[in-house]
Amino acid sequence: MTKQFCTFFVNGLFFGVEVLKVQEVIRYQGMTRVPLAPATIQGLINLRGQIVTAIDLRRRLELPPRDAEQLPMNVVVRSEDGAVSLLVDEIGDVVEIQDDIFEHPPETLKGVARELVQGVYKLKAQLLLILDTEKTVNLANAGTRA
Repeated sequence: MTKQFCTFFVNGLFFGVEVLKVQEVIRYQGMTRVPLAPATIQGLINLRGQIVTAIDLRRRLELPPRDAEQLPMNVVVRSEDGAVSLLVDEIGDVVEIQDDIFEHPPETLKGVARELVQGVYKLKAQLLLILDTEKTVNLANAGTRA
């Protein structure tokens, strides 16, 4: 059996989210800051009348901030609480992968990334880290206030 993943890059790491969980992928959108929100929340975007929370995946994964001139892209995912935008550095392709090469996260994966990555696929060119979207968008115990 195969699965399809929408792929993207964050700080040079290659991530994937199941296509079924992705609502859409869009260019950078201007956003409204949210006072007293956790630091991982970059702001709110207006997606054709729908207000969507934008989570900075770099902050969520405790990675270095992106350069000021580098605008993030939005991967809008469906979650239990509605649509949420994940801010990523660059969008990849949709890839179809055989399910039988799925592996548990490697021991080298540390910190928050270890909690949010549900597994990996070893592809020819690189390692595809599969992000658990529900854990990623659940900020109840993530990060500190800005």
